[in-house]
Formats: sequence, structure tokens, C-alpha cells
Amino acid sequence: MNGAESLMRSLIASGVDVCFGNPGTSEMHFVAALDSVEGMRPILGLFEGVVTGAADGYGRMLGKPACTLLHLGPGLANGLANLHNARRASSPVVNIVGDHARSHSQYDAPLTSDIKGFARPVSDWIHSSTSPLTVGADAARAVQASMEGPGQIATLILPADTAWAKADTVATPLPAPQPAHVNDETIELIAGLVQSGVRTALLLRGKALQERGLSAAGRIAAKTGAGLLCETFAPRLHRGAGRVPVERLPYFSRRVVEFLARTQLIVLVGAQPPVSFFAYPDKPSWLTPEGCRLAVLAHPHEDGTGALEALVDALGAHQSVARTSALTSVEYSPTGPLDPESIMRIVAKHLPEHAIVTEESALAMAYYGLAESAAPHDFLTLSGGAIGSMMAVSIGAGIACPDRKVVSLLGDGSAMYTLQSLWTQARENVDVVTVIYANRGYKILNNELKRVGASPDGERAASMFDLQNPSLDWVALAKGMGVEAVRVESSRDFDAAFASAMKRRGPVLIEALI
Repeated sequence: MNGAESLMRSLIASGVDVCFGNPGTSEMHFVAALDSVEGMRPILGLFEGVVTGAADGYGRMLGKPACTLLHLGPGLANGLANLHNARRASSPVVNIVGDHARSHSQYDAPLTSDIKGFARPVSDWIHSSTSPLTVGADAARAVQASMEGPGQIATLILPADTAWAKADTVATPLPAPQPAHVNDETIELIAGLVQSGVRTALLLRGKALQERGLSAAGRIAAKTGAGLLCETFAPRLHRGAGRVPVERLPYFSRRVVEFLARTQLIVLVGAQPPVSFFAYPDKPSWLTPEGCRLAVLAHPHEDGTGALEALVDALGAHQSVARTSALTSVEYSPTGPLDPESIMRIVAKHLPEHAIVTEESALAMAYYGLAESAAPHDFLTLSGGAIGSMMAVSIGAGIACPDRKVVSLLGDGSAMYTLQSLWTQARENVDVVTVIYANRGYKILNNELKRVGASPDGERAASMFDLQNPSLDWVALAKGMGVEAVRVESSRDFDAAFASAMKRRGPVLIEALI
């Protein structure tokens, strides 16, 4: 057994059995181990941003890591944007990054780089193996580190000689970290605050936005009148018919200020206080209203769901009936031209139970509320703000949950960042339907140009947001990578195309001209 096989066997023993990769020469022994060691599913991405984005989606859905396989520092660097998104989403990910053999590093070969320097901003744990005898144990530590609450990025650097040299053992899995318990004094403090008669909002994140957490939060809201909120870009949210609805904070800071204006108490459950996405002239970055008290029920590393259930006990709210969403969207009949509102109504109408919806479009975000009464589903968003994530995230979500339909709502500009995702979707037959909001531009940046106080009228400035001349042909792009695709221009045609896609398996792309 060589070091690469020890690494592979140790990863599998620790529960890591999917590898999203784009390997090179330094990783060849790891690649060879895929055939000599049973139990690891390799999935090729044609760009490292696809690899890291897919690992993000997988980690969000299963709460355990996949591993990535990346080629030296430049390969890691190509995946950094979506590792940033994964870190902001608190997704567990284990990166395996090949490096030159230690004897070779002294010669400053062309691909020599500061891998730890590249990894540091997006990694919570970094280690470079120094011997094939420790590679397995290093892998077990990486997996454990990735599972530290609420989820982390662990990067293990594997010099080529530690992969090809002889190894002796497979590492024993390390205990999975458990979220910290919220103490009774905190529960009592929050119970007193939410019963004090002030206008209160619970700002939820992490597992608090899944079934158990929402059920408890709904009882608290029914008992106290508190509002239930989530961040604009919450990593994962259970929503739809039969589930407790949560209001999503608006994107633009001005609207957040208006939304929270009368709030006197914000209770944080795994979340951070709301801040503006960007700084704007004469606009606040800190969005908690003046005079509003912030209180923490659970920090991100703590058990927010358990804390909510303990708060139900403290409030005597077990008999309180939580408000849930009703299934009403099936009544929609599409007519007229295609626009973002009709797209979302049609998606809500045909969405099957327990689908996974991923969103990376300002146009889709504007009509987010229309899917509240759709069939129950998971909702995933661009948590780190680095566009070019959710097409790749959809791969990982589909691999993690192969029996669930994935629907990806994307802007045409952001989708081009990880266009290669379509090829991996086709190769792995991932059951994902991609809807492209084809408005031929970075439209949100037109608004941003005005909001930051810059001139919105310049011809050259406008050209930086225009995706025409030439226009993107999404049908041709998709078909060129093996994904069936159709272009639609009316609500009726989109309704027919989307309904058809929901009834079949495998990747489909719908280009919606709006």
C-alpha cells in the first residue's frame, strides 16, 4: 500500500466516498488508487470552480464532506471563489491538493507556488503531509476538522512523494464533533426578552432553518408574536406547503432598513447581525435599527435547533400552533409574455415534493415569495456572493440526493462562470433542470451603478453590463455539452417545457428569453 492508497482508504473509513476532481501529474497516484481501492466515486469537473462548487452543494445537503482533488496551487486557485462560497455557507469540504515531491520543490519548477497561502483565506484547517506513514491519519484529521460546527473547509496538501512511497496503515475514523449545548441561563434570558412585549424578530440560520428548527421557531412565534427571518442568502432552507414560513431579508440595504425599522429586539440563532452587502455613499452598512437590542440564543457553533426547542419549553409553547404555508400555486394558468413573475409561478406550480431549488438570479430573487406555497422543497442560495456557484452546487446536491429533482434558477451572466457544469451534469446524468433567465445582461449592475452614485448614462460603462453582440446561445451551449435544451419566449411555452422536464430524469436546460 502506498500513501495515496492509505489516504483513500482512510477517507472512505471516515465516511468520505465521493471525490469531485480535476487532477494533474502530482495527483496521479491518487487517481490510480481509485481502481485499486473500492468505495470512492470519482466525478470529473472540467474546471476547478465546478469541482469546489459541487463539493459545496454535496456538503449542504448531507452535512458531511465530499473531497475535492485539485492540481497544485494554480488548480486550487481556480477553485477559490467557490471555496469562499462554501466557507460562507458553512459547508463541510475536504480539499486534497497535490504538491511537488519534496525533493523537487527546491528547483522552483513552473508550477511551484505558495499553496498554503492560496488556501489560507478559504480554509479553516490546513496541513501538508510530511510522510506516507502519516497520510492516513492526516486524512482522518481533515475529515474531523471539516465537521466542526457548523461546517468547515479543511485543506490537506499531498506532496507527490508521500503519495507514491510505501505506507503501512489505514487511519481509524475520529469522533464526529457535536455542536455545543446552549446553557440554561441563556435560554432563561431569551425567554424573558421575547415575553417582554417588544417587537421581536428571530434571525435564523443553519439547521434552525430545517424541519425541527422551524417547527420550534413557529411555536415560539405563535406564542410571542415574534417574526421569523433568514438572511438574504441563507445556505439551506426548508420551505413550501406545510412548513413554517420564514421571511427573507431584502438584498438592498435601504429596503432592509425599512423592513426592520420598527424592530426592537433581534434574537440571533446561528446567524450574524444584518449588514449591507456593499458600502454605499451616505447609506448605513450596519443595518440593525438604532435602539434595537441584539441578543444571541445560539452562536453558529452551537445547537440552534436544540436551543429553540428548549426555548419552547421555557415559554410553555408546546400547545401553540405554528403557522404553515398552504399549497395554492397549482391554480396558476399561464398567459401572455414570459417574465420573471410568470417563471416563478410556473416553477411553483409544477415543483415536485422534496425538490431542491438553487437560486442565483436577481430576477428569481425578486419573486422568491411566490414559491412559498409550492410543494415542500429545499432552497439553496449563493451564500458567499461570488457569482458562478449554483450551477455547480446543483451537481453536488443532485449527487447527494439522487432521488430528488433539482431545479436551478440562474441568470445568464452568472451561469457562464461555471458553464462546464453542464458537461458534468450530462456525464453523471444528474437530475437537474436549469432555467436560464436570459435577459442578455448583468442587469443588477445597472442598478448598482446608480446606487453607488456613479453616472449611469455612459456608453462604455453600459457595454460592461451588456451580454449581446454576440448574444449567448444557451441551447447550442447546452447541447454541445450533452444536455438537452429548449428556448422559450412565452409563458405558455415555458409552462409546457418545465412541466415536461419535471416528469423525466436527467439534465435539461430551458433558456427563458425575457
